Amino acid sequence: MLSRVAESLCWMARYVERAEDLTRALAVHFHALLDAPHEDAAEHGWASLLALTGEEAAFRSRYEGIDEAEVLDFFVSDAKNANAVVALISRARENARAVRDQISSEMWEHLNRLYFAVKEKDAADFAGGPYDFYRKVRDGSQAFSGITHATLTHGEAYHFIQLGKHLERASQTVRLLGVRYANVNAQQEGTPVATLQLISMLKSCSAFEPFRQTAGSRLQAGDVMEFLLLHRQFPRAVLCCLGSCGDALDAISASAPKRAPRPDRPRQALGRLRAELEYLDLDDVLGPRMDDFLDGLLGKVHHLGDEIARAYFSTQVILPAARTSRGDQQQQQQQ
Repeated sequence: MLSRVAESLCWMARYVERAEDLTRALAVHFHALLDAPHEDAAEHGWASLLALTGEEAAFRSRYEGIDEAEVLDFFVSDAKNANAVVALISRARENARAVRDQISSEMWEHLNRLYFAVKEKDAADFAGGPYDFYRKVRDGSQAFSGITHATLTHGEAYHFIQLGKHLERASQTVRLLGVRYANVNAQQEGTPVATLQLISMLKSCSAFEPFRQTAGSRLQAGDVMEFLLLHRQFPRAVLCCLGSCGDALDAISASAPKRAPRPDRPRQALGRLRAELEYLDLDDVLGPRMDDFLDGLLGKVHHLGDEIARAYFSTQVILPAARTSRGDQQQQQQQ
């Protein structure tokens, strides 16, 4: 598979996943504000939502204040925000168009319909609040994942899609924990505000019901963080996402042409990261140390993404003068 094709497949999945994660976080946040004290919403609410995406500086540079209408416009359709929902779905569609022959017709048709559904939104979509729009994006993303699983051969293209989806999911879960845990840690354990923060954290990962169904779980910061970081079977927990990335990398490596042995840097980076989480004693990082731990963890997830890009998506420009023989030409391939 050409590196540009693999890259388009991976980023198509990442953009769809990012749009879903963003709209879920927005929906949970808007609902949480209905139960939060007014001063809490003013002080932490909108700023924490902007911090979740790392777009606070960009928002403040273009908007005078922070209110619901402005945040909604910024995250849904602001043309200058590369992480707005419409922009994310548009880029996912463009990547799908570039690899149209590698994906199923059902995948393309569904993503195309989702693109026009979010692009051609009107005032009626927000008449009763933004929740119907968020549900449309969330359901569309989840349906795309299901259609991919059901209609695409589980070969190399499929595994690059899974790699992109789960890498993005791990990154977004760590980001969310980094923002939400700081608010939880600032509250006294067991207070109504702390409880609401924990519920919002779980719901932002679609984890509230799975968490409550886990034997022995208590709605306390330590238990929630352990579930979202270290659970091996919940599909949005960081360790589970990394396990799925490992499965995808194993499948991709198995299908690749046999070459001279060389360091497998993506699998090395992934192995170190998984080992760190598998042997983590959560009590060592709970409390004030959690912020530094999550910052470091996010950096390592990004490093894993960089190693994957260097291994599978990097290309080299071969100048004509360097092509000295036909044999040399055959060895000069995209990485």
